[in-house]
Amino acid sequence: MLNIAIKAARSAGAIINRAALDLEVLKVGTKGPNDYVSEVDRAAEQIIIRTLLEAYPGHGILAEESGREHGARDSEYVWIIDPLDGTTNFLHGFPVYAVSIALAHRGQVQQAVVYDPTRNDLYFASKGRGAFCNDRRLRVSKRTRLGESLVGTGFPFRKGDNFKRYVKMFEEVMQSCAGLRRPGAAALDLCYVAAGYYDGFFETGLQPWDAAAGSLMITEAGGLIGNFTGDSDYLYQREVVAGNPKVYGQLVQILAPYTRVIKDEPAAAPAAETPEDDATQAFAATEAAKPAPVRLRKATPKAGDAPM
Repeated sequence: MLNIAIKAARSAGAIINRAALDLEVLKVGTKGPNDYVSEVDRAAEQIIIRTLLEAYPGHGILAEESGREHGARDSEYVWIIDPLDGTTNFLHGFPVYAVSIALAHRGQVQQAVVYDPTRNDLYFASKGRGAFCNDRRLRVSKRTRLGESLVGTGFPFRKGDNFKRYVKMFEEVMQSCAGLRRPGAAALDLCYVAAGYYDGFFETGLQPWDAAAGSLMITEAGGLIGNFTGDSDYLYQREVVAGNPKVYGQLVQILAPYTRVIKDEPAAAPAAETPEDDATQAFAATEAAKPAPVRLRKATPKAGDAPM
């Protein structure tokens, strides 16, 4: 399964690299304010889906552009696909974007591939077998203090995002760490945590296809990933925090007050949903019927401990 995912990712990367040679001729549309989609996104997604379903016709698909349109609806195996994570970067010629493919079995990610076509870097992981970049085994960093750590993030950019909430989080984390970075491709950001380039990462507004593959990279590299409360329910909660175990615990302490984890209570006046939202919610509803994920252990400060 991993080899098929790698084949699909490289095929999509070839389409992206060819298109990057002449960006001016691309047809670009919008899914919403500041949320772009190009013919390259669609072409890359089509080749990925075709490659996967030729090998596994009974599997399901959850993709950024086409949602649940392809594949089996009731399969225990679901491929979660972002054909071009970092579309805005790509359209501006800023070389930070990637192809992201993950395979979930009964809601748990088992295989993951993130391909950076500009650097020809292939990140991949299989559950229980480690994470790699090309031929190099990945391990999270060993830093223990947030004050010495480099942290990645992503800015909110869609209409309806809570910018004021994010600015407060940004301010707190910025004053607590050695530096913040925002390249603009969450799939790569998570791989950078797994590789030890970042010591931690946080972002709001992410969809399952943004985080699924990178999440397995991190756990297989010895790191932790969860929502802002430290729970492992993050793929469908649109908030993610990750890092090596020590830095992760310190980030959770800062971010927990800003959590927006969905509660079982009526929602007030929801914003207009997109087909992406519909597909995500339908898939999340299916996964909700399956066994709950294991709660991640959180660091609890004791009396006399130094502030983190």
